[in-house]
Amino acid sequence: MRKLFLTFFYTGLAPKAPGTFGTFAGALAGIAILKVAPVSTLLLLTVLLTVVAIKEIDKEEKESGIHDAGSIVIDEVAGIWLAFTLSSATWIQIFLSIAFFRLFDIWKPSIIGKIDRQVKGGLGVMGDDIIAGIFAGLSSAIVYGVLLKLHLL
Repeated sequence: MRKLFLTFFYTGLAPKAPGTFGTFAGALAGIAILKVAPVSTLLLLTVLLTVVAIKEIDKEEKESGIHDAGSIVIDEVAGIWLAFTLSSATWIQIFLSIAFFRLFDIWKPSIIGKIDRQVKGGLGVMGDDIIAGIFAGLSSAIVYGVLLKLHLL
């Protein structure tokens, strides 16, 4: 059951780019949630998912001895859901949130990289993606706002 959760229904077992597969699967789930529930529900689910994931990742790392295994993509799911809670009202914002999240998750600028390198356990695995999700959501909202101001949308 833990493997199903941490790999987000086994999307983290993709042979190449498991983080990208996890992000897209999480995005699809997030969009589905937003179609039937308000953004506040997605935010609360993200908080719950994050708390459970930190504990389950700690257990998994203790058993396997591997920190931040590539197959664990529940952190990408939490990150993209958080980005959606900050900027997801339109399809353009959803696209921008996904693009910025993948950029920040791969590039790991600033505090994202610091958390990735220095924080251990489940908090470290989840932490960099949570911050990447915040940066992605804010970047999406800013770019969308600028495009609106410039009458490009």
